[in-house]
Amino acid sequence: MTRVLVIEDNQDLAFGLRNNLEIEGYEVEVAHDGLAGLARAAERPPALVILDLMLPGADGFRVLKELRRRGDSVPVLILTARDAESDKVRGLKLGADDYVTKPFGVLELLARVEALLRRSGPRPRTLVRFGEIEVDSETRSVRRAGQEVALSPKEFELLLALWDRQGAIVSRHQLMRQVWGYRDGISSRTVDTHIAELRRKLEAQPARPRHILTVRKAGYRLET
Repeated sequence: MTRVLVIEDNQDLAFGLRNNLEIEGYEVEVAHDGLAGLARAAERPPALVILDLMLPGADGFRVLKELRRRGDSVPVLILTARDAESDKVRGLKLGADDYVTKPFGVLELLARVEALLRRSGPRPRTLVRFGEIEVDSETRSVRRAGQEVALSPKEFELLLALWDRQGAIVSRHQLMRQVWGYRDGISSRTVDTHIAELRRKLEAQPARPRHILTVRKAGYRLET
């Protein structure tokens, strides 16, 4: 699981952040002051840090500065009530990757977290293969057993979204957000319909899929 470290002294807010992130499938650890946050980042390096600025022990600017001083390139999303331009500029210059002010929208925050993790992760291979399937993300072409398969743009994006998390469970909400951006008229049924079409085109036995698997009450998993 992708590990997120939340450094936030407001316990109610920290609880809410943990809850929403865990629903999305992240492993979450919380530190309630800056020094504890630095210690936990060193003990168990996270994939991303959500950092408040007004913290006891060491404020967020000091935490960020220390992370970068010791060569830690972990993505840092500052989440704070301080909305002055000078604070935003300072945070970004110290090495923050994003800056979100309170109050904030949960869906937007989750989308920003996902975007930061996607950008900081390994670059996707141009050519990927699993079973009889070959996917070229540069030319956006797909072959099965050497034969070209015509996918719609959304089907292709859905396949890439599953590939990005191969072997892991991807919820319908995660797929809705990444592929469709939660636009009006998009529902979990839309995801199911596109998954069924992907299976029809890519699986030898769509009713008994080998690669695009359903995880009951959780979502889907690409098994390669």
